[in-house]
Amino acid sequence: MKLFLLGLAVVAVLGFAFSNQSSRASQTPPTTDGRLEGSPKRADKVVKTDAEWKKILTEAQYKILRNHGTEAAFCGRFYDNHKKGVYLCAGCKLPLFRSDAKFDSGTGWPSFFQPYAKDSIWTREDNSYGMHRTEVLCARCDGHLGHVFDDGPRDKGGLRYCMNSDAFIFKEDGK
Repeated sequence: MKLFLLGLAVVAVLGFAFSNQSSRASQTPPTTDGRLEGSPKRADKVVKTDAEWKKILTEAQYKILRNHGTEAAFCGRFYDNHKKGVYLCAGCKLPLFRSDAKFDSGTGWPSFFQPYAKDSIWTREDNSYGMHRTEVLCARCDGHLGHVFDDGPRDKGGLRYCMNSDAFIFKEDGK
């Protein structure tokens, strides 16, 4: 009987968590010009159909950038990258972060304390999976990059941009 009640409690908790996750498509329908609601207007905005994104992105990049996925911790190719250079959006090649803003957060994902430029990214509320977070997106193509938290280095502003490696292409300095 105890095992049954424990199982029932687990099912109830999981049901609650996933019932709070609403479809991102219904949360943020595209505007008439193809941008996500709240997305910054840019002269160089990149808007593509789903089929076009699938042609140019790898399966892993598509999962992260277009379906708001998250790669497993300590598995991404850039979480332990110590080379000097710039992290570009894998979808549109916009510079997003510099290696000199990267730090080891111990989380298993590439972490940065500031973006390449203030207009490289934009943020919005993310209440999926029963959690309240701030999502970080590419300002040019609206690709999902990860989330930002307020537990970063205090002497660098206190932010931790927790990103997905598959959202990036790395351009090493001097190459």
